[in-house]
Amino acid sequence: MFEALGELERIADPKVRALALGAVLKEMPNQNKRLKKLRQEAVQELLGREGASLRTVGVELGVSFSTVQDIVKGYSGSGTKRPKKTAQEQTE
Repeated sequence: MFEALGELERIADPKVRALALGAVLKEMPNQNKRLKKLRQEAVQELLGREGASLRTVGVELGVSFSTVQDIVKGYSGSGTKRPKKTAQEQTE
C-alpha cells in the first residue's frame, strides 16, 4: 500500500499527480472505516482463542488491554467521544 503512495509521489505531471492524490484522499474515509472494522474482527478472533484475554491480546499486539477493549467495542479517537456510562454501569 505504501509503495502505491510512493508511486503517486513520483507522477511527474503536477496536474495528474494532484488529481490522483485527490481521488485517493476522497476515498480514504471509507477505507478507514473498513480497516477499523477488519482490525476489530481480527482482534475479536484473537480473543476467541482458548485462554485469551484483553491483557494477553494486548501484550501480543503491543498495546494496552484498554486499547484492545476499545477496538472490540468499536471506539476510536479520544475518550471524550465514548458514550457516557449509565448509572448501572457505574455501579458494576
